[in-house]
Amino acid sequence: MDAPTVLARLRAGTPPGEAALQWFARGLASGVVSDAQAGAFAMGVCLSGLTDAETAALTLAMRDTGRVLDWDLPGPVLDKHSTGGLGDATSLVVAPVLAALGCYAPFLSGRGLGHTGGTLDKLEALEGLRTDVSEARLRAIVADVGCAVVGAGGDIAPADRRLYAIRDETATVDSPGLITASILCKKLAGGAEALILDVKGGSGAFMKTRAEAESLARALVAAAQAAGCRARALITDMNQPLGPSVGNAVELADVLEVLRAPRPESRLCALSLALAGELLALAGRHSDAKSGARAALEVLQSGAAAEKFGAMVQALGGPARLLDDPARHLPRAPVCLPVAAAVAGHVAAIDGVALGQVVARLGGGRLRADDVIDPRVGLTGVASLGTAVAPGDPLAVIHAARDSDAEAALETVRAAIQIGGPGAGPPLVHGRIP
Repeated sequence: MDAPTVLARLRAGTPPGEAALQWFARGLASGVVSDAQAGAFAMGVCLSGLTDAETAALTLAMRDTGRVLDWDLPGPVLDKHSTGGLGDATSLVVAPVLAALGCYAPFLSGRGLGHTGGTLDKLEALEGLRTDVSEARLRAIVADVGCAVVGAGGDIAPADRRLYAIRDETATVDSPGLITASILCKKLAGGAEALILDVKGGSGAFMKTRAEAESLARALVAAAQAAGCRARALITDMNQPLGPSVGNAVELADVLEVLRAPRPESRLCALSLALAGELLALAGRHSDAKSGARAALEVLQSGAAAEKFGAMVQALGGPARLLDDPARHLPRAPVCLPVAAAVAGHVAAIDGVALGQVVARLGGGRLRADDVIDPRVGLTGVASLGTAVAPGDPLAVIHAARDSDAEAALETVRAAIQIGGPGAGPPLVHGRIP
Protein backbone atom coordinates (compact mmCIF):
# COMPACT_ATOMS: atom_id res chain seq x y z
CA MET A 1 0.00 0.00 0.00
CA ASP A 2 1.22 3.51 -0.80
CA ALA A 3 -0.27 6.98 -1.25
CA PRO A 4 -0.27 7.03 -5.08
CA THR A 5 -2.23 3.76 -5.15
CA VAL A 6 -4.91 5.15 -2.80
CA LEU A 7 -5.07 8.40 -4.76
CA ALA A 8 -5.36 6.56 -8.06
CA ARG A 9 -8.38 4.67 -6.75
CA LEU A 10 -10.04 7.91 -5.69
CA ARG A 11 -9.29 9.54 -9.03
CA ALA A 12 -10.88 6.61 -10.84
CA GLY A 13 -13.97 6.77 -8.63
CA THR A 14 -13.18 3.33 -7.15
CA PRO A 15 -13.94 2.90 -3.43
CA PRO A 16 -10.55 2.90 -1.71
CA GLY A 17 -11.57 0.24 0.82
CA GLU A 18 -11.17 0.14 4.58
CA ALA A 19 -7.59 -1.15 4.58
CA ALA A 20 -6.45 1.68 2.31
CA LEU A 21 -8.13 4.30 4.51
CA GLN A 22 -6.52 2.84 7.63
CA TRP A 23 -3.12 2.96 5.94
CA PHE A 24 -3.68 6.55 4.84
CA ALA A 25 -4.65 7.64 8.37
CA ARG A 26 -1.47 6.12 9.78
CA GLY A 27 0.51 7.82 7.01
CA LEU A 28 -0.97 11.20 7.88
CA ALA A 29 0.12 10.76 11.50
CA SER A 30 3.58 9.40 10.74
CA GLY A 31 4.45 11.84 7.97
CA VAL A 32 4.73 9.17 5.28
CA VAL A 33 1.91 11.00 3.48
CA SER A 34 3.00 14.42 2.20
CA ASP A 35 0.90 17.60 2.38
CA ALA A 36 0.34 17.42 -1.37
CA GLN A 37 -0.89 13.84 -1.10
CA ALA A 38 -3.11 14.74 1.86
CA GLY A 39 -4.65 17.58 -0.16
CA ALA A 40 -5.25 15.26 -3.12
CA PHE A 41 -6.83 12.71 -0.79
CA ALA A 42 -9.19 15.31 0.68
CA MET A 43 -10.21 16.46 -2.81
CA GLY A 44 -10.72 12.88 -3.97
CA VAL A 45 -12.94 12.02 -1.02
CA CYS A 46 -14.86 15.28 -1.48
CA LEU A 47 -15.58 14.43 -5.11
CA SER A 48 -16.15 10.65 -4.83
CA GLY A 49 -17.52 10.29 -1.32
CA LEU A 50 -17.17 7.41 1.14
CA THR A 51 -19.53 4.58 2.04
CA ASP A 52 -20.82 4.33 5.63
CA ALA A 53 -18.40 1.49 6.30
CA GLU A 54 -15.48 3.47 4.87
CA THR A 55 -16.43 6.54 6.90
CA ALA A 56 -16.51 4.44 10.08
CA ALA A 57 -13.17 2.84 9.19
CA LEU A 58 -11.52 6.22 8.55
CA THR A 59 -12.99 7.61 11.80
CA LEU A 60 -11.64 4.81 13.99
CA ALA A 61 -8.32 4.71 12.14
CA MET A 62 -7.81 8.44 12.72
CA ARG A 63 -8.82 8.06 16.37
CA ASP A 64 -6.32 5.25 16.84
CA THR A 65 -3.38 7.26 15.48
CA GLY A 66 -3.13 8.81 18.95
CA ARG A 67 -4.06 8.48 22.58
CA VAL A 68 -7.60 7.60 23.67
CA LEU A 69 -8.49 9.14 27.04
CA ASP A 70 -10.32 7.32 29.80
CA TRP A 71 -11.79 8.92 32.89
CA ASP A 72 -12.42 7.89 36.49
CA LEU A 73 -14.71 10.61 37.82
CA PRO A 74 -17.73 10.57 40.15
CA GLY A 75 -20.10 11.86 37.47
CA PRO A 76 -20.79 11.27 33.78
CA VAL A 77 -18.31 12.55 31.19
CA LEU A 78 -20.24 14.33 28.43
CA ASP A 79 -19.38 16.07 25.17
CA LYS A 80 -20.99 18.08 22.39
CA HIS A 81 -20.08 19.16 18.90
CA SER A 82 -21.47 21.56 16.32
CA THR A 83 -20.85 21.17 12.62
CA GLY A 84 -20.19 24.89 12.35
CA GLY A 85 -22.01 28.09 11.68
CA LEU A 86 -22.11 31.80 12.42
CA GLY A 87 -22.51 33.18 15.92
CA ASP A 88 -22.45 29.63 17.29
CA ALA A 89 -20.77 29.71 20.70
CA THR A 90 -22.99 27.17 22.47
CA SER A 91 -20.06 25.06 23.70
CA LEU A 92 -19.01 27.94 25.94
CA VAL A 93 -22.46 27.94 27.55
CA VAL A 94 -23.15 24.19 27.63
CA ALA A 95 -19.83 23.16 29.23
CA PRO A 96 -20.20 25.28 32.40
CA VAL A 97 -23.91 24.41 32.63
CA LEU A 98 -23.05 20.70 32.71
CA ALA A 99 -20.32 21.30 35.27
CA ALA A 100 -22.75 23.21 37.49
CA LEU A 101 -25.06 20.17 37.37
CA GLY A 102 -22.43 17.71 38.61
CA CYS A 103 -21.32 16.40 35.21
CA TYR A 104 -17.87 16.59 33.63
CA ALA A 105 -17.32 18.28 30.30
CA PRO A 106 -13.87 17.93 28.74
CA PHE A 107 -14.67 19.53 25.38
CA LEU A 108 -11.89 19.02 22.84
CA SER A 109 -12.74 21.85 20.47
CA GLY A 110 -11.41 23.31 17.24
CA ARG A 111 -10.38 26.53 15.55
CA GLY A 112 -12.07 28.42 12.75
CA LEU A 113 -12.64 26.42 9.58
CA GLY A 114 -13.78 27.87 6.26
CA HIS A 115 -16.24 30.73 6.81
CA THR A 116 -17.15 29.62 10.36
CA GLY A 117 -15.55 30.64 13.63
CA GLY A 118 -13.71 28.41 16.07
CA THR A 119 -14.52 27.95 19.76
CA LEU A 120 -10.84 28.07 20.75
CA ASP A 121 -10.29 31.33 18.85
CA LYS A 122 -13.20 32.88 20.73
CA LEU A 123 -11.86 31.85 24.13
CA GLU A 124 -8.37 33.03 23.29
CA ALA A 125 -9.69 36.53 22.69
CA LEU A 126 -9.09 36.84 26.44
CA GLU A 127 -5.57 38.00 27.23
CA GLY A 128 -3.38 35.27 28.70
CA LEU A 129 -5.80 32.42 28.08
CA ARG A 130 -4.26 29.35 26.45
CA THR A 131 -6.23 26.36 25.23
CA ASP A 132 -3.22 24.21 24.33
CA VAL A 133 -2.82 22.43 27.67
CA SER A 134 -1.15 19.16 28.59
CA GLU A 135 -3.20 16.08 29.33
CA ALA A 136 -2.22 16.33 32.99
CA ARG A 137 -3.45 19.92 33.13
CA LEU A 138 -6.66 19.00 31.31
CA ARG A 139 -7.36 16.28 33.84
CA ALA A 140 -6.67 18.60 36.75
CA ILE A 141 -9.00 21.33 35.44
CA VAL A 142 -11.80 18.88 34.69
CA ALA A 143 -11.52 17.27 38.13
CA ASP A 144 -11.45 20.66 39.90
CA VAL A 145 -13.81 22.83 37.84
CA GLY A 146 -15.89 20.22 36.01
CA CYS A 147 -15.33 21.60 32.52
CA ALA A 148 -12.49 22.51 30.19
CA VAL A 149 -12.83 23.75 26.61
CA VAL A 150 -9.41 23.10 25.11
CA GLY A 151 -7.65 22.01 21.95
CA ALA A 152 -6.94 18.37 21.29
CA GLY A 153 -3.32 17.75 22.26
CA GLY A 154 -0.75 16.65 19.75
CA ASP A 155 -1.23 13.05 20.81
CA ILE A 156 -5.01 13.11 20.24
CA ALA A 157 -5.90 12.00 16.69
CA PRO A 158 -2.74 13.46 15.09
CA ALA A 159 -3.94 12.32 11.67
CA ASP A 160 -6.89 14.68 11.94
CA ARG A 161 -4.69 17.55 13.08
CA ARG A 162 -2.95 17.49 9.69
CA LEU A 163 -6.01 16.80 7.60
CA TYR A 164 -8.11 19.45 9.38
CA ALA A 165 -5.77 22.28 8.37
CA ILE A 166 -5.33 20.96 4.83
CA ARG A 167 -9.10 20.77 4.28
CA ASP A 168 -9.36 24.46 5.12
CA GLU A 169 -6.71 25.37 2.54
CA THR A 170 -8.04 23.09 -0.23
CA ALA A 171 -11.77 23.97 -0.15
CA THR A 172 -12.70 20.44 0.95
CA VAL A 173 -14.29 21.33 4.29
CA ASP A 174 -17.82 20.30 3.29
CA SER A 175 -17.22 16.59 2.53
CA PRO A 176 -19.69 14.56 4.66
CA GLY A 177 -17.22 11.68 5.05
CA LEU A 178 -14.38 13.95 6.12
CA ILE A 179 -16.65 15.96 8.43
CA THR A 180 -17.85 12.77 10.14
CA ALA A 181 -14.36 11.31 10.54
CA SER A 182 -12.87 14.60 11.74
CA ILE A 183 -15.55 15.25 14.34
CA LEU A 184 -15.82 11.77 15.74
CA CYS A 185 -12.17 10.75 15.81
CA LYS A 186 -11.48 13.51 18.36
CA LYS A 187 -14.72 13.05 20.27
CA LEU A 188 -14.21 9.30 20.58
CA ALA A 189 -10.60 9.87 21.62
CA GLY A 190 -11.84 12.25 24.33
CA GLY A 191 -13.51 9.39 26.19
CA ALA A 192 -17.04 10.80 26.56
CA GLU A 193 -19.82 8.50 27.65
CA ALA A 194 -22.48 10.47 25.77
CA LEU A 195 -22.33 12.93 22.89
CA ILE A 196 -24.81 15.48 21.54
CA LEU A 197 -24.29 16.60 17.96
CA ASP A 198 -25.59 19.93 16.67
CA VAL A 199 -25.87 19.42 12.91
CA LYS A 200 -26.63 22.65 11.14
CA GLY A 201 -28.34 23.25 7.83
CA GLY A 202 -28.87 26.49 5.94
CA SER A 203 -27.13 29.35 4.17
CA GLY A 204 -24.47 29.75 6.85
CA ALA A 205 -23.75 26.03 7.30
CA PHE A 206 -21.65 23.55 5.35
CA MET A 207 -24.84 21.50 4.81
CA LYS A 208 -27.12 23.85 2.86
CA THR A 209 -30.36 21.88 3.03
CA ARG A 210 -32.24 20.07 5.75
CA ALA A 211 -31.87 16.81 3.80
CA GLU A 212 -28.08 17.18 3.71
CA ALA A 213 -27.98 18.00 7.41
CA GLU A 214 -30.17 15.00 8.24
CA SER A 215 -27.97 12.68 6.20
CA LEU A 216 -24.85 13.89 8.02
CA ALA A 217 -26.60 13.63 11.39
CA ARG A 218 -27.54 10.01 10.75
CA ALA A 219 -23.98 9.17 9.70
CA LEU A 220 -22.53 10.82 12.81
CA VAL A 221 -24.93 9.13 15.21
CA ALA A 222 -24.48 5.72 13.58
CA ALA A 223 -20.68 5.93 13.66
CA ALA A 224 -20.62 7.12 17.28
CA GLN A 225 -22.98 4.42 18.45
CA ALA A 226 -21.03 1.77 16.56
CA ALA A 227 -18.00 2.83 18.57
CA GLY A 228 -19.91 2.41 21.85
CA CYS A 229 -20.72 6.05 22.56
CA ARG A 230 -24.33 7.07 23.28
CA ALA A 231 -25.15 9.76 20.75
CA ARG A 232 -28.00 11.93 19.54
CA ALA A 233 -28.19 14.75 17.02
CA LEU A 234 -30.30 17.87 16.77
CA ILE A 235 -30.78 19.28 13.28
CA THR A 236 -30.73 23.04 13.73
CA ASP A 237 -31.19 26.10 11.58
CA MET A 238 -28.29 28.16 10.23
CA ASN A 239 -30.11 30.42 7.78
CA GLN A 240 -29.07 33.27 10.06
CA PRO A 241 -26.38 33.68 12.71
CA LEU A 242 -27.26 31.92 15.94
CA GLY A 243 -26.33 34.97 18.00
CA PRO A 244 -26.36 38.65 17.07
CA SER A 245 -22.57 38.76 16.59
CA VAL A 246 -20.05 37.10 14.29
CA GLY A 247 -16.40 37.17 15.31
CA ASN A 248 -14.28 36.16 18.27
CA ALA A 249 -14.37 38.75 21.07
CA VAL A 250 -17.84 39.90 20.00
CA GLU A 251 -19.24 36.36 20.21
CA LEU A 252 -17.57 35.86 23.57
CA ALA A 253 -19.41 38.98 24.73
CA ASP A 254 -22.69 37.30 23.69
CA VAL A 255 -21.73 34.19 25.70
CA LEU A 256 -21.04 36.28 28.78
CA GLU A 257 -24.42 37.96 28.41
CA VAL A 258 -26.14 34.56 28.38
CA LEU A 259 -24.19 33.48 31.46
CA ARG A 260 -24.84 36.69 33.39
CA ALA A 261 -28.42 37.48 32.30
CA PRO A 262 -29.93 34.52 30.44
CA ARG A 263 -32.90 35.19 28.16
CA PRO A 264 -34.42 31.82 27.17
CA GLU A 265 -36.10 33.42 24.15
CA SER A 266 -32.75 34.33 22.55
CA ARG A 267 -31.53 31.85 19.96
CA LEU A 268 -28.10 31.34 21.52
CA CYS A 269 -29.56 30.70 24.97
CA ALA A 270 -32.42 28.55 23.67
CA LEU A 271 -30.18 26.22 21.69
CA SER A 272 -27.68 25.95 24.54
CA LEU A 273 -30.51 24.85 26.84
CA ALA A 274 -31.80 22.35 24.29
CA LEU A 275 -28.37 20.78 23.78
CA ALA A 276 -27.68 20.59 27.52
CA GLY A 277 -31.11 19.05 28.09
CA GLU A 278 -30.49 16.34 25.50
CA LEU A 279 -27.12 15.49 27.03
CA LEU A 280 -28.52 15.26 30.54
CA ALA A 281 -31.22 12.90 29.30
CA LEU A 282 -28.69 10.80 27.37
CA ALA A 283 -26.58 10.49 30.51
CA GLY A 284 -29.58 9.41 32.59
CA ARG A 285 -29.44 12.49 34.82
CA HIS A 286 -32.96 13.52 33.79
CA SER A 287 -35.96 11.61 32.52
CA ASP A 288 -36.20 13.59 29.30
CA ALA A 289 -34.64 16.52 27.46
CA LYS A 290 -37.26 19.03 28.62
CA SER A 291 -36.54 18.27 32.26
CA GLY A 292 -32.82 18.56 31.57
CA ALA A 293 -33.30 21.92 29.86
CA ARG A 294 -35.21 23.23 32.87
CA ALA A 295 -32.36 22.20 35.15
CA ALA A 296 -29.90 23.90 32.79
CA LEU A 297 -31.88 27.13 32.92
CA GLU A 298 -31.90 27.03 36.72
CA VAL A 299 -28.10 26.95 36.97
CA LEU A 300 -27.88 29.79 34.45
CA GLN A 301 -30.34 31.91 36.39
CA SER A 302 -28.68 31.15 39.73
CA GLY A 303 -25.23 32.15 38.46
CA ALA A 304 -23.77 28.70 39.15
CA ALA A 305 -22.88 28.16 35.48
CA ALA A 306 -21.26 31.61 35.28
CA GLU A 307 -19.10 30.72 38.29
CA LYS A 308 -17.94 27.55 36.56
CA PHE A 309 -17.11 29.50 33.39
CA GLY A 310 -15.11 32.05 35.34
CA ALA A 311 -13.21 29.30 37.16
CA MET A 312 -12.42 27.57 33.85
CA VAL A 313 -11.16 30.81 32.29
CA GLN A 314 -8.89 31.47 35.26
CA ALA A 315 -7.59 27.88 35.20
CA LEU A 316 -6.66 28.33 31.53
CA GLY A 317 -4.65 31.46 32.31
CA GLY A 318 -7.33 34.03 31.57
CA PRO A 319 -8.37 36.96 33.74
CA ALA A 320 -9.69 36.42 37.24
CA ARG A 321 -13.13 37.83 38.04
CA LEU A 322 -14.00 38.04 34.34
CA LEU A 323 -17.74 38.02 35.03
CA ASP A 324 -17.54 41.09 37.27
CA ASP A 325 -16.63 43.40 34.38
CA PRO A 326 -16.42 41.55 31.04
CA ALA A 327 -15.97 44.72 28.94
CA ARG A 328 -12.71 45.45 30.72
CA HIS A 329 -11.19 42.20 29.48
CA LEU A 330 -12.56 41.95 25.93
CA PRO A 331 -10.49 43.60 23.18
CA ARG A 332 -12.31 46.18 21.07
CA ALA A 333 -11.77 47.14 17.46
CA PRO A 334 -10.87 50.82 16.93
CA VAL A 335 -13.34 51.24 14.04
CA CYS A 336 -17.11 50.65 14.21
CA LEU A 337 -19.14 51.27 11.06
CA PRO A 338 -22.94 50.75 10.93
CA VAL A 339 -24.40 49.15 7.82
CA ALA A 340 -27.67 50.91 7.00
CA ALA A 341 -30.61 49.47 5.10
CA ALA A 342 -31.04 51.04 1.70
CA VAL A 343 -34.76 50.29 1.38
CA ALA A 344 -37.74 49.59 3.60
CA GLY A 345 -39.01 46.08 4.17
CA HIS A 346 -38.18 43.03 6.25
CA VAL A 347 -35.01 40.95 6.48
CA ALA A 348 -35.91 38.11 4.12
CA ALA A 349 -32.64 36.20 3.68
CA ILE A 350 -29.07 36.22 4.96
CA ASP A 351 -26.06 34.91 3.06
CA GLY A 352 -24.15 33.36 5.95
CA VAL A 353 -21.13 32.35 3.90
CA ALA A 354 -20.70 35.94 2.68
CA LEU A 355 -20.86 37.29 6.25
CA GLY A 356 -18.38 34.70 7.47
CA GLN A 357 -15.99 35.56 4.65
CA VAL A 358 -16.25 39.25 5.49
CA VAL A 359 -15.17 38.51 9.07
CA ALA A 360 -12.29 36.37 7.82
CA ARG A 361 -11.10 39.14 5.48
CA LEU A 362 -11.29 41.64 8.34
CA GLY A 363 -8.80 39.39 10.14
CA GLY A 364 -11.20 37.40 12.29
CA GLY A 365 -10.64 34.12 10.46
CA ARG A 366 -7.95 32.26 8.61
CA LEU A 367 -7.49 32.42 4.86
CA ARG A 368 -4.35 30.30 5.40
CA ALA A 369 -3.57 27.86 8.21
CA ASP A 370 -0.76 30.09 9.55
CA ASP A 371 -2.78 33.34 9.57
CA VAL A 372 -2.90 35.21 12.87
CA ILE A 373 -6.39 36.00 14.19
CA ASP A 374 -7.37 39.55 15.16
CA PRO A 375 -9.85 38.82 17.98
CA ARG A 376 -11.31 42.34 17.92
CA VAL A 377 -12.94 42.34 14.50
CA GLY A 378 -16.33 41.08 13.40
CA LEU A 379 -19.98 42.01 13.14
CA THR A 380 -22.48 42.87 15.86
CA GLY A 381 -26.19 43.62 15.89
CA VAL A 382 -26.86 41.46 12.82
CA ALA A 383 -30.57 41.85 12.10
CA SER A 384 -32.52 38.63 12.41
CA LEU A 385 -34.84 37.20 9.78
CA GLY A 386 -38.23 38.87 9.75
CA THR A 387 -37.00 42.14 11.28
CA ALA A 388 -38.80 45.21 9.87
CA VAL A 389 -36.44 47.96 8.71
CA ALA A 390 -36.74 51.43 7.24
CA PRO A 391 -34.12 53.15 5.06
CA GLY A 392 -31.18 54.05 7.25
CA ASP A 393 -31.93 51.47 9.97
CA PRO A 394 -28.88 49.42 11.01
CA LEU A 395 -28.56 45.92 9.59
CA ALA A 396 -25.27 45.25 11.39
CA VAL A 397 -22.20 47.03 12.73
CA ILE A 398 -18.75 46.28 11.29
CA HIS A 399 -15.86 46.15 13.79
CA ALA A 400 -12.54 46.61 12.00
CA ALA A 401 -8.90 47.40 12.63
CA ARG A 402 -8.81 50.16 9.98
CA ASP A 403 -11.27 52.51 8.31
CA SER A 404 -10.34 51.12 4.91
CA ASP A 405 -11.17 47.56 6.02
CA ALA A 406 -14.59 48.62 7.27
CA GLU A 407 -15.36 50.57 4.10
CA ALA A 408 -14.31 47.61 1.95
CA ALA A 409 -16.73 45.32 3.83
CA LEU A 410 -19.69 47.69 3.82
CA GLU A 411 -21.40 46.80 0.55
CA THR A 412 -20.73 43.06 0.93
CA VAL A 413 -22.50 43.03 4.30
CA ARG A 414 -25.40 45.10 2.96
CA ALA A 415 -25.80 42.76 -0.03
CA ALA A 416 -25.66 39.67 2.21
CA ILE A 417 -28.71 40.82 4.19
CA GLN A 418 -31.58 40.85 1.72
CA ILE A 419 -34.67 43.00 2.25
CA GLY A 420 -38.04 41.74 1.07
CA GLY A 421 -41.58 41.08 2.23
CA PRO A 422 -42.70 40.15 5.74
CA GLY A 423 -42.27 36.65 7.03
CA ALA A 424 -41.21 34.74 10.14
CA GLY A 425 -37.81 33.12 10.47
CA PRO A 426 -37.53 29.32 10.39
CA PRO A 427 -37.70 27.27 13.60
CA LEU A 428 -34.45 26.87 15.51
CA VAL A 429 -34.60 23.06 15.81
CA HIS A 430 -35.83 21.07 12.82
CA GLY A 431 -35.55 17.55 14.19
CA ARG A 432 -33.77 15.02 16.37
CA ILE A 433 -31.97 11.77 15.52
CA PRO A 434 -32.66 9.24 16.85
